[in-house]
Amino acid sequence: MAFALKMVGSSWDVSWHFKWLRDDFAPPHLLNSAGTLLALALVGVHFYTGYGLDRISQRFVEIGTAVFMIAIPIDVLNHRVNGLDITAWSPSHALLYIGTALMLIGVIRASSGVMRAVFFAFFLENWQFPALHQEYGVYALKSWFAGDPEAEPSLLAFAADQMGRPVDDTMVQQFAQPVSSWVYPLWTAAGVMLVLVLARRFTGLRWTATGIAAAYVAYRAVTGLLLDAAGFPQSVWPVFLIAGAVAIDLTFRYLPQLPVVGAFLTVGAAYCGLTVQGWVWDAPPNELVAWPVAAVLLAAGWWALARFFPEPAGEPQPVS
Repeated sequence: MAFALKMVGSSWDVSWHFKWLRDDFAPPHLLNSAGTLLALALVGVHFYTGYGLDRISQRFVEIGTAVFMIAIPIDVLNHRVNGLDITAWSPSHALLYIGTALMLIGVIRASSGVMRAVFFAFFLENWQFPALHQEYGVYALKSWFAGDPEAEPSLLAFAADQMGRPVDDTMVQQFAQPVSSWVYPLWTAAGVMLVLVLARRFTGLRWTATGIAAAYVAYRAVTGLLLDAAGFPQSVWPVFLIAGAVAIDLTFRYLPQLPVVGAFLTVGAAYCGLTVQGWVWDAPPNELVAWPVAAVLLAAGWWALARFFPEPAGEPQPVS
């Protein structure tokens, strides 16, 4: 419940910041804070009783909670000093993601079977969260060039003043898509796919990667439609992740001893899926030049996993 509140609040928060100026007590922040407070209470219970988590898992959760709580005042101070933090790819925001990731590692380690897959789904959402900036930026740019910008004039004026330039095409481009176009496909093809590889291995359940990717896309579709109905900015949904997830599950099924081959097939499927998605619908800017780097990174991680945590022979079983 705590992670669900944090996730929904965070999803709403990105859409909110593409429409209005930042507010410490905006409704998405309050929803996210409710999840954080619930998590804090649970960490206190774990610490006091010793129930629910073993010592190593408990330390991950405690350190992650500490990092997250330290990140909150740092982020608030960053906004006070520097004004609008235009990108989700910033150090103060990264501390929030890192803290959440450490908490999730703790509960993943302490869970098994389907519940472990659920927590891996939360982990995927946390990893993909910075890339939402590019996914929302697609329609932020389209609405600007269509003459009906999603962002309020006050937000655009504030961002332009911070950049030291007028509200023009270049300024809106920097506001909506502030990082290089090769970052998005590299981040998803290497990072998200490795999360799905880990999920498949450490749950021991077939089609785990595909199920998690499909569930995440479905979540984005539902929340996107609800946000659109409420008048908030829309985003592109990363449907292409499912193509890479299918490649992962098929590799575990038919090529379990060839993780490097599986990594290159997975990256190829993800990049092809992203390209096709851009043709038939919309996709963030995506230069594909970094695909060898993505393939090598995923291959290295997958090989290390197979080398040090080999999957048991026979039928897959949940890993306790």
